[in-house]
Amino acid sequence: MSEIQTIDPTTEQPIASYDLMTREKAITRVQACHDAFLAWREVPHSDRGDILRAIAATLRENADALAKLMTQETGKLLRDGCTEVELCAAIFEYTADNGPTFLADEERTHSGGEKSGLVAYCPIGVIYSIQPWNFPVYQPVRVLAANLMAGNGVVLKHAGICTGSGLMLRDLCVKAGLPEDLFQAVIIDHETSDKIIEHPLVRGVTMTGSDGAGSHIGATAAKNLKKSVLELGSNDAYLVLEDADIELAVKTCVMGRLYNNGETCVSAKRFVVTEKVYDAFVSNFVDQMKAIRMGDPTDDETQLGPLASKEQFETVSQQVTESIENGAELLCGGNPPDGDGYFYPATVLGGCKPGMPAYDDEIFGPVAAIIRAKDDEDAMRIANDSRYGLGGGIFCADVDKAVRLARDHFDTGMVRINSFGAADPNMPFGGVKDSGFGREHGGFGMKEFVNVKAIYRP
Repeated sequence: MSEIQTIDPTTEQPIASYDLMTREKAITRVQACHDAFLAWREVPHSDRGDILRAIAATLRENADALAKLMTQETGKLLRDGCTEVELCAAIFEYTADNGPTFLADEERTHSGGEKSGLVAYCPIGVIYSIQPWNFPVYQPVRVLAANLMAGNGVVLKHAGICTGSGLMLRDLCVKAGLPEDLFQAVIIDHETSDKIIEHPLVRGVTMTGSDGAGSHIGATAAKNLKKSVLELGSNDAYLVLEDADIELAVKTCVMGRLYNNGETCVSAKRFVVTEKVYDAFVSNFVDQMKAIRMGDPTDDETQLGPLASKEQFETVSQQVTESIENGAELLCGGNPPDGDGYFYPATVLGGCKPGMPAYDDEIFGPVAAIIRAKDDEDAMRIANDSRYGLGGGIFCADVDKAVRLARDHFDTGMVRINSFGAADPNMPFGGVKDSGFGREHGGFGMKEFVNVKAIYRP
C-alpha cells in the first residue's frame, strides 16, 4: 500500500487520498521536530502557555469545520464532534493555567536537612505519539498540550482513517503561532513507525489503542530503552447494586454504552446487575436501547451514527455472533439494516459468561453485555474478573459505600459513581492490567516525559 484513502462510513464513499511517506522523509520530520525542541525548551512556561491559549482560541474559531471533518471520517455525531473540540480547547487552557505551577522547580533539602537542593522538571526532546481514530482531535491533543507545556516536541502518527483530522489539527496549531516544526504529523506504515520508535532522537513513546498493538509498541520502546505511556482498551464494568436508583442507572448506562457510537475505550460495556434489581434494570434498559434513533450523524435527532469503518463493523458483528453461539441471549438489536453505511444497531446481550467475547473482550461498538450477580459482593468480583482495568462505574444509593468499593476494591484506574463521563482535564486518565500504564490529564501527563533532575547545592 502506497497511499491511505479515507472513507465516509455513512455513505461508504471516498473522501481523500494521502501518499505514505518514505522512511527518509519521516525521519526528516523527526529531525526537524528535535531542532525546534532545542529552541522551545528555552521558552519560559508562561510564554508556552500563551501559545497554548492561542491554540485553544483557534480551535474554537474553526470548531464547525473540524467537527464536520471528524464526522465525515469517523461517523461520530456532529454535535459530539463540536463537544470534542471544546474539550480540547479546555485542555489547552487548563494546561496553560496550571502548567507553570506543576512544572515549577521545587526546593528540597539533603544531607540530613543541612543543605539545600533543587528538583527541576526538564524537557527531554521528541515524544512520538501514536493515536487512534475514535477521538481524532482529543486523542492527540491530550498528549500534545501536556508535552508542549513540558518543553518537548511531538511527532504524531494518527490512525489512517482520520488522517485529514490530524493534519488539520497540526495546521491550526501552526496558524495559532506554534513553531512550525515543533508538532509534526507523519503518514507512515507500521514498519516505518517502528523505526521512528528506535530513532535516537525520539525520547519517549505514547500510544492509545488496542492491547495487542500496545504490547508490540511497548516492547519495541522498552527494547530501545525508551519510556512509554500506554492507554489501551478495556471492557469497563458498571455495577448496579441492590440499592441503586434504577431509573438513573438505566438512563446513564444507555448513554454510557452509546456515547461516541459505542467506540470509546472508557465507555460502559459490561453491566453487572445484582439479582434483587436485575429484572427491573434489564427490562427498562432494553426498552430504551430499542428506542434509540440510528441514522445520519449530522442530523440533530440522530442518537447513534455508523461505526467508523468496514473493518470495525465486521469485527463487532463477529463478536456478537460468537457470543450468541456461546450462549448469550440476544435481547435487542444485532441485525444491521440493509443499505449504505456501516450502521450497527443498539444491541443488548443477556446471560453473558466467561468464554464469550461480550464477557472477555472489548466490543468497540453499541453492544451491551448484561451479567447477573448474586449480590453486591458478587458484582464486585465479576467486575474485577477481567484482564482489563481502565474504568468502571457503581450505581448505589449509599455514596460512601460506593466510594469505599471504588477506592479499596475496584481494580481500575478510574471509577464513576452514579454517573458517566469520558475525561476531565483536572482528573488523571489511565488504567491498570492490560489497559496499560501511565497517566494523562490532571497535571500527571505533564510529568510523564520529563527529566526529574536533582541538583545538590553545596
